Amino acid sequence: MHRGLLNGGSYMSLGQVYRGTTVPTKKNNVKKILHLGGAAKKKIEPFFDQCMTEMTEALTADSFEGSEKQLQKMSFNAEEAALLGMDDIELKNIQLQFPSSRRFSGEGICAEKRVHTDRGDIVVAVQGDRSKPAIITYHDLGLNYVCFQPFFNFVDMRALLESFCVYHVNAPGQEDGALSLPEDYVYPTMDELANQLNYVLGHFGINSFIGFGVGAGANILARFAIAQPSKVDALVLINCTSNQAGWIEWAYQKMNSRSLRSRGMTQGVLDYLMWHHFGRYPEERNYDLAQMYRAYFTRNVNPTNLSLFIDAYVRRTDLGIARETETIKVPVLNITGALSPHVDDTVTFNGRLNPNNSTWMKISDSGMVLEEQPGKISEAFRLFLQGEGYVAPLSPSKIVTFRRLSDAARRRRPCRHSPVIRITENPISEAVVC
Repeated sequence: MHRGLLNGGSYMSLGQVYRGTTVPTKKNNVKKILHLGGAAKKKIEPFFDQCMTEMTEALTADSFEGSEKQLQKMSFNAEEAALLGMDDIELKNIQLQFPSSRRFSGEGICAEKRVHTDRGDIVVAVQGDRSKPAIITYHDLGLNYVCFQPFFNFVDMRALLESFCVYHVNAPGQEDGALSLPEDYVYPTMDELANQLNYVLGHFGINSFIGFGVGAGANILARFAIAQPSKVDALVLINCTSNQAGWIEWAYQKMNSRSLRSRGMTQGVLDYLMWHHFGRYPEERNYDLAQMYRAYFTRNVNPTNLSLFIDAYVRRTDLGIARETETIKVPVLNITGALSPHVDDTVTFNGRLNPNNSTWMKISDSGMVLEEQPGKISEAFRLFLQGEGYVAPLSPSKIVTFRRLSDAARRRRPCRHSPVIRITENPISEAVVC
């Protein structure tokens, strides 16, 4: 090295220079590589300090990475040793808890009765004390009275039903396990199905009732209220249609009816029923609920009997009501879901009702409102009945008591081996959305 660069400084050998860099524990020796003085020290010092800083950072990083890898290895060895040292555990039982679940069937105590009519016998399921005011329900296409049980077994509805007795009416041949109707059987029209309610009223000694219908059942109850308004106190109608079927609906339903009679429950019919009840893309909103109803339509519905019910519904006539002339005289709560394919039908129906005694409600984020938003429907139903003077307001403490009793009954219920389909729900506490 040229001594002019050092200008009076001292020189050290390469072995002495790199000894400090190869032994991390002696980092202080690195600073003693050059001993400069005078002008040479001032000239070399900035370059020297930069090199020392970079070298120190590199050594520190390598040391840290090595320590981290060593710690990870030690941690892995400790976990492995802990797992190997555990005693064997035998899994004997798994108990699932569903704090807010409800069953598709089996919870409500319903006594099935056969009622004789002029068009054959129909099945009516009675739930509650028959000495109390009556609520009559009527179901939609592809369903029967079982579809109402989850809603009426909802916690808030149980508190409300202390004051009522519910009569679930089934259309001919639509109950679970029904045999195929005879080939020469002429299925009743929609007006004749409405007239069958007179036999139900006479059989149970009912003078008047509150109607609760969905889809085709809502149309049947509306026809009965138009024909005999003195026997109806109020109506709660979900997805009710007031006019006759259009060409597109007629074509689809005719194809579905023929498929059901010839090939049974096909995929096309199944998809149409899912659209009819839930609207589009039900699996994206509630996959388990959609799959449960697909399985129900496939396994529990009699295809031949359903085809006859569909034929009767597609041949329906217009209700023949108008807001300015003749309309439904009893109070009506007209409900639909924001995602339901029947929103326009309910708007048309609402335009033909008297605004003084009718209310139109659209429930957000739902197509099949009884299943997807039971909390909102129960709240709307309770307020509607309070407005008609049937029930007193429910205190929060009473609702809490019913919820505790419901949870206690579910815990005490013995385990059954029969298959039970469960639906997980999300009770909504806020007010009804219009």
